Amino acid sequence: MNGKGAHAALLLFFLLAYLLPLGARDLVLPDETRYAEIPREMIASGDWIVPRLNGLRYFEKPVLGYWVHAASQLVFGENNFAVRLPSALAVGLSALLIYGLARRVSRRKGADGDATAVLAALVFLSAFEVFGVGNTAVLDNLFSFFLTACLTAFYFASEAPPKTAKESGFLLLAGLFCGLAFLTKGFLAFAVPVLSLAPYLVWQRRYGDLLRMSWLPILTAVVVALPWSIAIHLKEPDFWRFFFWHEHIRRFAAQNAQHKESFWFFFVLAPAMFIPWTFVLPAAASGIKERLFQRETQSRLLRFCLCWLIGPFLFLSLSNGKLLTYILPCFPPFAILTAFGLFQALAKNKSNRWFQGGLVVGALVFGLILVAFLYVQLFGFNGLHPYQQSWKALMVVNGLSFFILLCFWALKSREGKNKIFIFGMAPLLLFFLVHFTIPDQTIEAKSPGRLLERHVYAVFNSPILISDENSISAVCWYLRRSDVYLLEGAGELNYGLTYKDAGRKLLDMKSAAKLIQGNPGKTVIMARGKNIARWRNQLSQPVFQDQSGPSGYVLWKY
Repeated sequence: MNGKGAHAALLLFFLLAYLLPLGARDLVLPDETRYAEIPREMIASGDWIVPRLNGLRYFEKPVLGYWVHAASQLVFGENNFAVRLPSALAVGLSALLIYGLARRVSRRKGADGDATAVLAALVFLSAFEVFGVGNTAVLDNLFSFFLTACLTAFYFASEAPPKTAKESGFLLLAGLFCGLAFLTKGFLAFAVPVLSLAPYLVWQRRYGDLLRMSWLPILTAVVVALPWSIAIHLKEPDFWRFFFWHEHIRRFAAQNAQHKESFWFFFVLAPAMFIPWTFVLPAAASGIKERLFQRETQSRLLRFCLCWLIGPFLFLSLSNGKLLTYILPCFPPFAILTAFGLFQALAKNKSNRWFQGGLVVGALVFGLILVAFLYVQLFGFNGLHPYQQSWKALMVVNGLSFFILLCFWALKSREGKNKIFIFGMAPLLLFFLVHFTIPDQTIEAKSPGRLLERHVYAVFNSPILISDENSISAVCWYLRRSDVYLLEGAGELNYGLTYKDAGRKLLDMKSAAKLIQGNPGKTVIMARGKNIARWRNQLSQPVFQDQSGPSGYVLWKY
């Protein structure tokens, strides 16, 4: 494939997998509705300093991610596309940085350097973890983009002549993006660059640069973060105590940390997260080993990316609290290393046995997935079928078959660059179709939007809304309300309820029953079906009820 064709295919991949279908599916609880509702409340209240959910203080993250999502809603409206757009754009911009970083050190005669850069961006975009998170409204994509920009700028600074304006300019950029990362997710914005850059400078024996190149980006990051940091302290003096101890120290070291997992959690799940490139990692590793000590410029980039990949990965593995999204900043260096490694491996031998074997393994694995899917869809598993609509099942079959066919096409191709690029395009159809083929059980259990939208006008005039901790962000978002009562448990809103001005938004069963009896015809309850089942005998019977399904959500109107 020529240079223009490869660039066009890369752009097509991003548009079809990430951008165009963003509004095709409902928002998913709890993350997407949370990161839709907090920015909406900022816009509605005009308070751009203090994050709030259901009118309650929500101090689990700094403010920049909410600002970006609010800007998207102001431009594109309060809809699914606008809510997810910042995540998708962050992935696209990260891919652009990866392309620029790889292209910078691959300027050779011919198109090889450009092909390596295109492949590096494609490796990133086609990784299953990047795709899964990149189509979801969470802050991790934006955070990862800022860190990628920070580390890219620092690498360019390290390649510039020392003590020059060019070096200082890149260091200022590194500090700027580090500060933006801090305003997105907090102190981890400093940990990831330090754990990446310090080992690299030591490896390069640039010991003096550890301090010389640090003060300017640190100072810049502090200047960027300081205005809002002071503003939130003046308005909410308890923010930094709660945010630092609860969201950092407790999550990292506490025995009862949220999302607690073992040290090996990321190691065990990494092969699935890096699919499809997991299948050809032996070939990439052999190429990296050869290239690591070849051309000086390229070897420095590979060393830089190894430090960028390994340091944060080990650090995040040490944390007691873990989610798969946490290691997203490790994917840009992985993409660059994989691209350079595969090009090196296939440059020497276009029929590299490790690469060819990886293609066969990939085809076999997805062939088994296809067979298992067909069996479950046709015969069921414990009485469950993934899809009631046959067209959805057919689309999944097409996506899996496309992956298998491209594996065999890459296997038969005689040109090394084409082999790698064809394999990288294998997930495209599957990625595109996923937006339209979410399993019925998942929609029922995680997306109450359709249920709420069916009754939005009937609920609009009901002054009293009651929900549970699982559904609260969806109720607020779809009904455009921030005055919803919580029944029994507060969950992540527990901290906000400790303030006197929070009112009595948390109800016990006795208080809820009394509230309903005192407001006939004015109360609506929307909660998970399993919670409604527990409450049924303790509350009066509603005059109307609807549900999203047996394992979904129930709406009661009194």
